[in-house]
Amino acid sequence: MWITRAVDAPAEQAWDLLVDLDRWPTWGPTVAEARLDPRSPAGTGGRRLVPGTTGAVRAVAGPWVPFRTTAFDRTADGGGRWAWRVAGVPATAHRVEASGPARCRVGFEVPIWAAPYAVVCAVALRRIEHELAR
Repeated sequence: MWITRAVDAPAEQAWDLLVDLDRWPTWGPTVAEARLDPRSPAGTGGRRLVPGTTGAVRAVAGPWVPFRTTAFDRTADGGGRWAWRVAGVPATAHRVEASGPARCRVGFEVPIWAAPYAVVCAVALRRIEHELAR
């Protein structure tokens, strides 16, 4: 299931927010912090997801758990889609689609078995919209 929200920001700006590990806690209600595996491919600045990224994420009330990107596809319009496995389990996919030069749609694909997590994703989308309006 996809949970999406239209946002008044360029797709490239929304994509940058979603792939920057330092910014995950600003929009992810359950994310306290994230780090890259030292052997993982590093993106621009070394704190951004790229294809094949591995690392660990710590939930607000939990331990560090490993993650690995399983899909990472950029689009010509500045958006794209990335997905990951967290602690070896398929987790949300993240998507940005341009809908104009200064507007896009941001979304999360939630596995059906994790349907209650859609509520958390809706909060994240509101936070993303707020972050991009700054």
